[in-house]
Amino acid sequence: MINHPLKVRLWIEAILGAASAVALAVTLVWPDWIERLLGLDLDSSDGSVEWGLVAALVASTAAALAMGWRDWRALRAGPVAARSST
Repeated sequence: MINHPLKVRLWIEAILGAASAVALAVTLVWPDWIERLLGLDLDSSDGSVEWGLVAALVASTAAALAMGWRDWRALRAGPVAARSST
C-alpha cells in the first residue's frame, strides 16, 4: 500500500518518466506521427517540430529519472532522510 507522500511522488515520477520515454521512442521511430494524428503540418515537413519534441522529451525523461532516483534513495535511506528531502 502506498501511504508515504514520497512513495506517491515516486510513482508519479515513474509513470511520467515512462510515458515520456515511450513518446520519445515513438517520435524517434515514427517522426511524423504528429502530422498523421492531428492532420496538421506545423513545420512544412522540415522536421523541426519533431526534433524540438525529441529534445523536450529527452529533457523530461532525464528529469523524471533524476527525481525518481533521488526519491528512491531517500526512501531506502530511512525516515529521517525521506523527511528532509520533501
